[in-house]
Amino acid sequence: MKIEILPSLLAADYGRLAEEILRAQDAGADALHIDIMDPSFVPNLSFGPDIVALCRKVAPGFYRHVHLMMRRPDLYAARFVECGAQTLQVHIEADCDLHDTLKMISSLGAKPALVLNPETPVERIFPYLDEAKEVLVMTVHPGKGGQSFIREVLPKLEILRRMRPEMDLMVDGGINDNTGKESIAAGANQLVAGSWLFGAGDMKSKIARLRS
Repeated sequence: MKIEILPSLLAADYGRLAEEILRAQDAGADALHIDIMDPSFVPNLSFGPDIVALCRKVAPGFYRHVHLMMRRPDLYAARFVECGAQTLQVHIEADCDLHDTLKMISSLGAKPALVLNPETPVERIFPYLDEAKEVLVMTVHPGKGGQSFIREVLPKLEILRRMRPEMDLMVDGGINDNTGKESIAAGANQLVAGSWLFGAGDMKSKIARLRS
C-alpha cells in the first residue's frame, strides 16, 4: 500500500498558520492532519471549525483530515464537514452511538474513520470495521504533542492489518523516521507527524525519509 504522510497542524507556528499550511503542502505531504480537542475528553483545547475553513481557503487542493478528540463528535460533525473536513475521525471511547455517527459522517459526504486510544483493547473496534474507512491507532495518549512513542500498541496494528488487508491504518504520536519504520512494519500505511516535521528546517527531506 502507498505510504502517506500527514503533518499535524497542532505542531505548527500558530502565528504563521497560513504559511505553515502551505509549507506542508509544498513539502509534498499527502494531507494535513487537524487535531480538534475538547477539554472534557482530553486535557487540552485546540482548534475549532474555523481553522478547518482556513485550511481550505489557504490550500483548497490540500486534503483535510480532521481528528475529533471530542466526547460528543456527533454534535459537531456536520459543522466540520461544512467547513471543509474531508475525513472525520471519531474515538471509539466517545459518548455517542458510533454506528449512527459513522453513517452520518458518510451521509455528509466525508470519509468516516475511527480512533483507538493506547489503553483501549483493539477488540472494541471490531463491531465498527464495516462502517469505518480507516482506523487510527494512537501511539501516544491524546491531548498534547511532543510525547514519546508507545511501542506496546504496535500489535494492534498487526491484528487490524490481518483483518483488513486493504484498510488505511494510521498512527499518530511520537512519529519520526525510526518509529515510522516500526509502525509501517506493524501494518500502518499512514503516518501523522507533528513536532518532527514542523520543527524541521527542511520538511520536504523528512517527508521523503518517512516514505523511504
